[in-house]
Amino acid sequence: MSPDEYCQQKAARSGSSFYYAFRFLDPQRRRAIIALYAFCREVDDVVDECREPAVAHAKLDWWREEIALLFEGRPRHPITHALAPHVETFDLSKEYFEEIIDGMQMDLDYDAYPDFATLSLYCYRAASVVGLLSARIFGLSDRRTLKYAHDLGMALQLTNILRDVHEDAMRGRVYIPLDELERFGVKPEEFRNNLTRESHRALFSFQAVRAREYYVKAEAHLPAEDRYAQRPGLIMAAIYRALLEEIERDGFRVLEHRVHLTPLRKLWIAWRTARSARQPG
Repeated sequence: MSPDEYCQQKAARSGSSFYYAFRFLDPQRRRAIIALYAFCREVDDVVDECREPAVAHAKLDWWREEIALLFEGRPRHPITHALAPHVETFDLSKEYFEEIIDGMQMDLDYDAYPDFATLSLYCYRAASVVGLLSARIFGLSDRRTLKYAHDLGMALQLTNILRDVHEDAMRGRVYIPLDELERFGVKPEEFRNNLTRESHRALFSFQAVRAREYYVKAEAHLPAEDRYAQRPGLIMAAIYRALLEEIERDGFRVLEHRVHLTPLRKLWIAWRTARSARQPG
């Protein structure tokens, strides 16, 4: 199996909405973004699948070393081999890869986040940095596009947190800030129950408003001349905003079941969004 095939399989197995966005890229950019996505999945799996914290720490340390070797031109892993041709082409920053690993490290260090300031750092490392790397792969001509990528990453991560609040709680993690739980009279252990109270709806509605504000800010930052190149990000924004709307329509019953969009609906959103982002000139 080639490094690119390894990454392709890693991305396909995840079943993520990101896969719908990648379909509209040219082959080189598609290989680069799938390699980046495979890297993110690989280090995320370290935290999700390692039951022993010491083992997870050791694996993350291994990946820090592997990123250093990648930027020295000596990759060992299939994913870093797949990334290697794209590092210089798309001006990908070593520090951003290290920040992603730092985000996974936070999952080992925190099982709950005391306030939004702390959660913001996690969201930056786990999602906004991925957005910044992705924006370079997609192509940009205006640095304001990096502000768009940052805020879009925040929006996507906050939407994920709301969707997965019950699933995360069952794994012993709470991502909604604890001071906000206290403000709405909600205890963290309530997220493990399949019961939605009015206090939960009020708390989750507050989270949804914040996520929507980040989508609006992201959209405002994106210059018109970069919209076509950034179609994959716009597709992700459209899919996740539709997911957020679905959660709201469902009465924020995210503790009772996982809200999702059908593959056909995602494909329709992707096609419609790509079609609306016309090529300049």
